[in-house]
Amino acid sequence: MLALQIKNISKKFNGFYAVKNFSLSVPEGTIYGILGPNGAGKTTTIRMIMNILVPDEGEILIFNKRMDDALKNRIGYLPEERGLYRKMKVFEVLSYFGELKGMSRKEISKKIDEWLSRIELIEWKNRKIEELSKGMQQKIQFISTILHSPDLIIFDEPFAGLDPINTNLLKDIMLELKKQGKTILYSTHLMEHAEKLSDYVALINKGEKVLDGKLSEIKAKFGKNLVLEFEGDNGFLKEIKGIKRIYNFGRYVELELKKETNPQDVLKEVVNKVKLIKFEVAEPSLNDIFIRVVGEEKNEIRKNH
Repeated sequence: MLALQIKNISKKFNGFYAVKNFSLSVPEGTIYGILGPNGAGKTTTIRMIMNILVPDEGEILIFNKRMDDALKNRIGYLPEERGLYRKMKVFEVLSYFGELKGMSRKEISKKIDEWLSRIELIEWKNRKIEELSKGMQQKIQFISTILHSPDLIIFDEPFAGLDPINTNLLKDIMLELKKQGKTILYSTHLMEHAEKLSDYVALINKGEKVLDGKLSEIKAKFGKNLVLEFEGDNGFLKEIKGIKRIYNFGRYVELELKKETNPQDVLKEVVNKVKLIKFEVAEPSLNDIFIRVVGEEKNEIRKNH
């Protein structure tokens, strides 16, 4: 069964499409990432799912139904704009959100202690929100989203502003929720997070979907890249025949090879130029795939004009 089905939704602001003809099918019990640069239409899409914005066209079904009050209690939603009551204590804020979702006081108290211990903030339980750091507040808002054990959890940029330790903590919790059968939809512009977390992804650019599907199948379609890490100048790579495209990160590069190119031939030329630290034939990164797809779209537009 599908937890979420989006059918050809569009939304315009001042005559311009923020989202155009967007469709998505999210299976139950999966983690689905909506990926794209800032301004791609991710937040607008999520707001339409939550019925904060109404699509100009199309339809959205959650567990095969249109949004209503009963469905809202089965959903947890973390918006892009974080907002907590700064003068209230942590326990009071979480209790308030729990009561909004119909939880009993006994259940709320138990869950709050469990989750605050899990995110290492139990000692801050009776402190005011304004006394917490920004990262701590973000973790509290994350917990407020999942406190009532929703079936569908929607996070808009959940990792924004978090340090690597807390990012990994939230990733671990998301994976635990998936094991419990929860469905998670989240947006991010940071492709490397999606690499480790998502079962399915949709790549969007300028309000339109450019690619979607099972992550493993998407990667398989794009072949293999040659990954190199070395000491020395990488300018010589431009002179090597058989390389279609270079993704340059300084000491680390990904090479998209032409179909007929043997990676061993490239390796022979590299070892004569620099001190090689790493050599690997690997699947292209999501960032690489996105650049390829968007780049090809731009080339098509230029050809047609």
